[in-house]
Amino acid sequence: MKKLLSALLALLLVASLAACTSGTPSNNNAPENTEAAEKDHLARIQEAGKLVVAMEGNWSPWTFHDESDKLVGYDVEVAAAIAEKLGVEVEYIEGAWGGLFMGLSNGRYDLVVNGVGITESRKETYDFSEPYAYNTTVLIARTDNEEIKSLADLEGKVTANSLGSTFESIAIDAGVDHVETVDTLEETLNLVLNGRVDATLNAKGSFDDYMRAHPEDPLYIVEEVKIEYVGIPVVKGEDNARLLEVINEVINAKKADGSLAELSNKYFGFDMSHE
Repeated sequence: MKKLLSALLALLLVASLAACTSGTPSNNNAPENTEAAEKDHLARIQEAGKLVVAMEGNWSPWTFHDESDKLVGYDVEVAAAIAEKLGVEVEYIEGAWGGLFMGLSNGRYDLVVNGVGITESRKETYDFSEPYAYNTTVLIARTDNEEIKSLADLEGKVTANSLGSTFESIAIDAGVDHVETVDTLEETLNLVLNGRVDATLNAKGSFDDYMRAHPEDPLYIVEEVKIEYVGIPVVKGEDNARLLEVINEVINAKKADGSLAELSNKYFGFDMSHE
């Protein structure tokens, strides 16, 4: 009996030691996992060697394709300057406006650089950089439209804009009956031209750019509605604090040395970098 008890005790001791040993690797890995978790967004970007930037790619002159199909534009160069400051490559991903913020929120994109207006509703979810452009929102209609002379005349009318855009919000606040959802400025203006919608709101710089390419189109600016501050959004929180600091450094430096004004004149034909 004593021999049996001794054997059982020996087996229990071996099992206990084995259990302790099996827990050791996870304990040894814990500091490494903790260190990885503590890296903020800036550190992760630099570790990856790549800044992933989302934009529409079809909103000239902010982001568009030139005659050789190369992605170019004001925002393309602003994003490239940020990547250069970070010491990483830049990867541009194009998508519809409605999906840009979703991708930013779920971590698919590092930044959205796409003429994003700084609004109170967006500030509830995102922190914004310093403004790097001051965008004049204008009301656009056909030259033969006698009914729309100001923003107030949009009440009960139909407009067209991208879903979730600040232009759509202005139209809704003005009392439109319906906003036709579109993906590009050209689609929007075609709807105005063929009479399917009464008017639209958009960026003056983009409309001016369109009219330089289509001077024969019977469209005009009815009214300048407001000045919109344009910034770069990041998801709220300490994880993006250092990244936002670097973005602001780039914007302020390019304002100070005049290169942002030069960039604006290159793409818009006038300086949008200052209020």
